[in-house]
Amino acid sequence: MHADIITSSSTTSSSTTSSSSIINCKIPNMSISIHPPTATAADYGSFTEEQKAVAEAWRIVDNSFYDRTFNNQDWFQIRQDAVVKKKYKNNQEAREAIDKIVSSLGDKYTRYLPPSKYRSIVDSATGTLAGVGVEISVDKDSGKIYVSDVEPSSPALNGGIKKGDVFLEVDGMKANDGTTTPDDVAAKLRGPEGSRVGIVMGRGETTEDFILTREPITITSVRSYMSEVTNGSDKVGVIRIKSFSGTTASTVQSALEDLKKKGAEDFIIGVRNNPGGLLPGGTDTAGLFLEANKPLVFVVDKKGTVDAQSTFQDGIALDSPIAVVVNGNTASAAEVMTAALKENGRATIVGQQTFGKGIIQTIRQLSNDNGGLAVTVARYETPLHNDINKQGIPVDISVECTSEDAGLCVPASVFEKSG
Repeated sequence: MHADIITSSSTTSSSTTSSSSIINCKIPNMSISIHPPTATAADYGSFTEEQKAVAEAWRIVDNSFYDRTFNNQDWFQIRQDAVVKKKYKNNQEAREAIDKIVSSLGDKYTRYLPPSKYRSIVDSATGTLAGVGVEISVDKDSGKIYVSDVEPSSPALNGGIKKGDVFLEVDGMKANDGTTTPDDVAAKLRGPEGSRVGIVMGRGETTEDFILTREPITITSVRSYMSEVTNGSDKVGVIRIKSFSGTTASTVQSALEDLKKKGAEDFIIGVRNNPGGLLPGGTDTAGLFLEANKPLVFVVDKKGTVDAQSTFQDGIALDSPIAVVVNGNTASAAEVMTAALKENGRATIVGQQTFGKGIIQTIRQLSNDNGGLAVTVARYETPLHNDINKQGIPVDISVECTSEDAGLCVPASVFEKSG
């Protein structure tokens, strides 16, 4: 799931304005923050427990959803039909009604999360995660769900799973039926520590079967190394960011300092297959390379209120030439960082056009273990007020590169132009 979580940011400043002209622009952005229930079922009087569950979900969407036309529907009539006039036999019927209501909004990122899916997301966010240690991506052309990376010392690596393997079946669930999503695969791979999961993979023309034991997984979201490539006499340092969290910027700062000690003068930031994460992680990381008072992102909420975020202090790497390597799976917070560096004239963007996700979500828990809701609550504009949603960020230099070493993807001329 491509998603960004909005929280407070330590290296950016923001100012808020209201602008009706921005409401009319098509500028979505995407975020996820996790919240407990905001209202309890007791607030709904004589309703049955099932009606209360549906009413709670309706109210969460009513309070939060950024499209105030609710996909041009009579939103209050929907409540009358689904809550006041409808009786449900059991919880499952109520959950199906919630799913139907949310699906009617016409926003694929606003969705009902059944209890197992909600718990999986919470476990991922809080670190209480047991799995096999693979990064999952989907091929935009074929729709196949595949392994885009394998964590070091993980059950997957130790069991023989390789990058590029295609998921055919996970824990009895078909993964190549055209309806299964990467989230579905991830949910099946996760489970209690010590439990086992069966996986069938496609590898070229062969099929490989695996039975792996789930273990607690610590995701290594930032890795740095010296590239095999040099730019003339300059050494090139590479920082690969797999996803953004609250600690990404400080980790990247440490990586920059370490690479400089090793002699790096030019830098590459690799965000291929980076689905996003914590929005301030993207803005704070961009701020490491920018001067003070540079625009980073404009977040627009359901009321058209604009939160203009900018750097408030100089970064630590203002002069070194920078390239950012992206591809079609670079999304959300990774696109925020990329746009901030590109549109402030700080970096050359190399690779393939990015995914194009410019909407912000929040995740709200439903009472009584009924799961949760992911609701789109805002959108964003880039520093130059561009709308990248469903469009992506165009690259400066188009390169199709699958090399592990991002240095091999960047022409030497990039650093000559930046220097």
